[in-house]
Amino acid sequence: MTHPHLRRFDLPFQWPTPSFQVVLVRPEIPPNTGNIARLCAATGTPLHLVGPMGFRLSDKSVRRAGLDYWDAVELHAHGDWDDFRQALPLAADRVHLFSTSGTRGLFDARFQSGDVLIFGSESIGLPDPLLREFPDRILGIPMHSDDVRSLNLSTSVGIALYEALRQQQR
Repeated sequence: MTHPHLRRFDLPFQWPTPSFQVVLVRPEIPPNTGNIARLCAATGTPLHLVGPMGFRLSDKSVRRAGLDYWDAVELHAHGDWDDFRQALPLAADRVHLFSTSGTRGLFDARFQSGDVLIFGSESIGLPDPLLREFPDRILGIPMHSDDVRSLNLSTSVGIALYEALRQQQR
C-alpha cells in the first residue's frame, strides 16, 4: 500500500545497498516497537525482532504505533537469539551493539552498508552474554546529563540508524 502525502518532497539521498539491519532483542513496549517499525519502513531497513517479546505483534498498541506502515516493513520475527543467529549469520566486524555501557561513542564508529545494529530491551538493555560476545563492538550514545539513565529505545534506534545512513552519503 502506498501512502501519498501532498506535502512530501523527495529529498536527494543515496540509500545503501545492502541496507542496514535493525535488531531488537527482547523488546517490551509495544509503542516503541511500532515507532521503530515505521522508521524501518521509511528507510527501507529490515527489522528483526528477537524474542521473547513482552507483547504479541497482533497487539492493538503495536499496530497503532506503526500506523498503516506495517505492510511496508521487511519484518523478521525470531523466537530467541539462537534462532536469529541461524537466520542471519553475524560477522563480528559488521555488528554494532548499543548500550549505556558502551565505551565507544556512536560518532566514533564507522558504519558500512549491510551492518547490523542491535538494541536491547527497554528495562535491562542487551543481555550480558551478548555483550561479552562482542565486547569491542559496544557503542553508546552521548548524553549531557547524569540525571538521565538512558534514551527511549525508539529514539536511540532513530539516532543510530540515521547516523549510519548519513555516513553512507560520503
